[in-house]
Amino acid sequence: MVSSQCLGNQQSLLLELKSNLIFNSTMSTKLAHWNQSVDCCSWEGVTCNGGHVIALDLTNESISSELDNSSILFSLQHLQSLSLACNDFQYSQIPSEFYKLRNLSYLNLSNAALEGQIPIAISRLTRLVILDLSINALYLENPNLNVLVQNLSRLMELYLDEVSISAQGNEWCQALSSLLPNLRVLSLSNCNLSGPIDSSLRNLQSLSIIRLNDNNFSTPVPDFFANFKNLTSLHLSNSELNGKFPEKIFQVPTLEMVDLSFNELLEGSLPEFPPNGSLRTMVLSYTKFSGTLPHSIGNLKMLSTIKLQECKFNGSIPSSMAGLTQLVYLDMSFNSLSGSLPIFSMCKN
Repeated sequence: MVSSQCLGNQQSLLLELKSNLIFNSTMSTKLAHWNQSVDCCSWEGVTCNGGHVIALDLTNESISSELDNSSILFSLQHLQSLSLACNDFQYSQIPSEFYKLRNLSYLNLSNAALEGQIPIAISRLTRLVILDLSINALYLENPNLNVLVQNLSRLMELYLDEVSISAQGNEWCQALSSLLPNLRVLSLSNCNLSGPIDSSLRNLQSLSIIRLNDNNFSTPVPDFFANFKNLTSLHLSNSELNGKFPEKIFQVPTLEMVDLSFNELLEGSLPEFPPNGSLRTMVLSYTKFSGTLPHSIGNLKMLSTIKLQECKFNGSIPSSMAGLTQLVYLDMSFNSLSGSLPIFSMCKN
């Protein structure tokens, strides 16, 4: 993207960055084509404003270098957006020099072979709107989650999947709800989180995507999840959930995806579904969900995936399901359902 003519020092910084990185030039679609004879603002992965580099996207560039404090990267202090995702930084730690990139609103270091404690430097990036440190070998101990996010009040999307946080329910819930009022995406799967899910979480009224799967909650799902008016996606699989799942969560008008699978102590039943629901994916496999399938399941015209295997459903299969024209995947095996399957002649996929 060309937005202005590259300033000379910006071009030399980028060329020095390139020369210090080890990457596979045959697989690279960006770095390999950075050329001194071409204005750096037109280089793939580089965005400029006023001649300064404001965005750098080196996602999946086959980088296999360590990332350390000496990197020339930290001299690009006009950066507002940075992605180094899907590379191999040789299990180096996140450098403390990140604090110098104070203009960052977007930082993506996911799936980048980083390890160790997430440094306090990240908490000094107070303009961050999106932070993704997921799928590495990272942990949060000192600083803990509370300290990490204490200055990140602008954050709207937080992805810490597979970061070892090891926090009790009141700790992680209260930290998020008191410090991140604008949060829309909360993605903390496989973080060694414990329950119960604290009622303070209800304060995050902008939540749209909740991914808390693969944790150890040993608790029921709170009723207040049904009060998230913007909820589109709820991932709670394999999280040691128990008790009765609140039916009214299924009736949230914006809900498109719900996955409660592999919670073998979780009970529940399906509600009456109002017309024109948004639900596209419903995964309840390996739970104790029971009762009959309501005729109103036919109201879910957008449903493409239904996984109900190894539950305790009974009764007949509703004929209204024949009207689910978007259906791609259906598994209702190992239940006590009776009667014949509807003819899915209208399902084109």
